[in-house]
Amino acid sequence: MIRNQKKEPESSTDIILESISDGVFTVDLDWKITSFNRAAEEITGISRKEAIGRRCSEVFRASMCEVSCALRQTLEKGSSLINQATFIITAEGQRIPISVSTALLKDKKGKVIGGAETFRDLSLVEELRKELKGLYHLGDWVSQSLQMRRLFEILPQVASSETTLLIQGETGTGKDFLARTIHNLSSRKNRPFVAVNCGALPEALLESELFGYKAGAFTGANRDKLGRFALAEGGTLFLDEIGELTPSIQVKLLRVLQDKTYEPLGGTRTLKADVRLITATHKNLASLVKKGLFREDLYYRIHIVQLELPPLRNRKEDIPLLAEHFVGRFNRIQGKAITGLSPETLSLLMAHDYPGNIRELENIIEHAFVLCNEGEIQLCHLPESFILKPVPGFRVPLLGKDPFQVLETQLIMQTLVRNQFDRDAAARELGIHKSTLYRKIQKLKITLPLSR
Repeated sequence: MIRNQKKEPESSTDIILESISDGVFTVDLDWKITSFNRAAEEITGISRKEAIGRRCSEVFRASMCEVSCALRQTLEKGSSLINQATFIITAEGQRIPISVSTALLKDKKGKVIGGAETFRDLSLVEELRKELKGLYHLGDWVSQSLQMRRLFEILPQVASSETTLLIQGETGTGKDFLARTIHNLSSRKNRPFVAVNCGALPEALLESELFGYKAGAFTGANRDKLGRFALAEGGTLFLDEIGELTPSIQVKLLRVLQDKTYEPLGGTRTLKADVRLITATHKNLASLVKKGLFREDLYYRIHIVQLELPPLRNRKEDIPLLAEHFVGRFNRIQGKAITGLSPETLSLLMAHDYPGNIRELENIIEHAFVLCNEGEIQLCHLPESFILKPVPGFRVPLLGKDPFQVLETQLIMQTLVRNQFDRDAAARELGIHKSTLYRKIQKLKITLPLSR
């Protein structure tokens, strides 16, 4: 007889809990986990041994833990919760959508001794829902844009190679986020990701930041300092705004790309660089090469593969998705429960061209979170400079109008500008009769250019 064999569940309840596909755990009144079934182990990637005895918030890291704990509501109010949507972060850092149900845990005398929670992995359901909505994904990127879909399709192959990349796109389009996504999809994902903004540092400081220096290399260099190439060893170095590099730094960077070696400032020993290089710029490097401002040989070294991030104005179908993402993110950060955007707010956001791209949209949502404490984000929560932005060729008193009039005024003004102030064409685009457009212009006190 084998005495050290692992003891199997004895009660019918234990057998059922071990056989179902839903994760189940229980906590005591100190929020420490007292039981943790097999499915909970599989969904979270956390073993029963690791989970039992720890507080549930430490194990699950769910979005509810930050804003509104489901079990706490049940224990405080005495009522169960059914199929509440949230997500957890697994042991590997993966975000898993789940639905949660809770109940009170009582002893034989009916005394409350803790709580029980079941949770179901909704990953497959979420993927199907996103497919039905026509969304395209890669890592944390979500888009409805065909341009982004083409980028997503090639990104896994690009990430698996060691080729130097050039990411081009306007400021605020997410070049740094794309670089990090490529790193996370690559074989170097467990090694460092180091980013440097080449336009933010003067030449002398940038050189020492990139390559490091030895003690005594210059006045004030009292000890050795590692550069970004050394810090990124085995991983990825992201050089943003590479078009800002001076000629002397370009020469040194070219050497690294050609020979995979570099020397710290004041050093006498050549060091090897095992680093995957990703570069980015908002400038036209080909044009800089023609003007003699960027080395041609370096240009051809860094743009073996070139990725283009489209500006937000060219993929406006993604604005609702991005707004939803930022609302969720700021809810988690600030502990709020904002439910989303009002239709009028979303309409105004959709009408904007975003010269600052995704970063500008993020700033607008963050501003709204300062003024909005609950419910939907309304027009009054948006920055005044955004709502009352001037339109060339118009003189219109927007102050004092209600939010709906502001939205209507901006829409008419922008439509007229797009149609070169052709009122018949603007009326057709707006889907109204031209006489209706005339009445609205008078009612809203919009003054058109005198030449028209």
